[in-house]
Amino acid sequence: MARILITGSSDGIGAVAARKLIQQGHSVILHARNESRAADAKAACPGAEDCLIADLSSIADTRKLAAEANKKYGALDAVVHNAGIGYNAAAQRTQGVSTMFLVNSLAPFVLTSLMDKPKHLVYVSSGLHTGGDDSLKDVGWQERKKIEAFQAYSDTKLHNAIFSAAVARLWPDVRATSVDPGWVPTKLGSYSAPGDIDSSGDVIAWLATEGGKSGKHYGPHRREKSAHRAAADISKQDQLLEIYENMSGVKFAEQ
Repeated sequence: MARILITGSSDGIGAVAARKLIQQGHSVILHARNESRAADAKAACPGAEDCLIADLSSIADTRKLAAEANKKYGALDAVVHNAGIGYNAAAQRTQGVSTMFLVNSLAPFVLTSLMDKPKHLVYVSSGLHTGGDDSLKDVGWQERKKIEAFQAYSDTKLHNAIFSAAVARLWPDVRATSVDPGWVPTKLGSYSAPGDIDSSGDVIAWLATEGGKSGKHYGPHRREKSAHRAAADISKQDQLLEIYENMSGVKFAEQ
């Protein structure tokens, strides 16, 4: 039995993956941004061990989540970084930084850096990551007057793929993978999406427990896919890590 934390597991793909893992006999720790969403998560995933609460748009709250997980559970078997704000949401800023960037991109870095090192790390990306801006300029949309939500989302999902590859390179004792779950019916991606959410939940559950090769990118049906060329670019990986460290005040331990 593995113990697994899934961020953003109150609904959508995170909840589907959580239910699959619970059905397989694993111990699942849910996460939600507030008490109301935590109640939703527990109702959606009966049998979960616990539900931790943190607003991932707040670096302070994200730090607290890492500290709470370490205190309660120590090193987990897997952490699935699934929480995200979709491109169909309002393009908002938190203290001058794109809220989408803080939740989708920076929070996984902060949690990865501060939590006790697990055996497996899964970063939920998107097929849209291929349209992300690999210049890595103004990643938090602080300098531009208007946030273009679709581009900002694609950028964060490229960040997930780059960061996953960086973790795989720098932490050889951890299996780190990124995943494109497909365009499936969720609140984040539109309930009219044509994909199969069950298959998306399956590949995430598989990567969190037994499947996948570190440093690789996967899609539905457990198929290995090609990631954006920037993911394999060590200079881009190092550039993104430096940006994350400067914006969060958190240092990434290379080993």
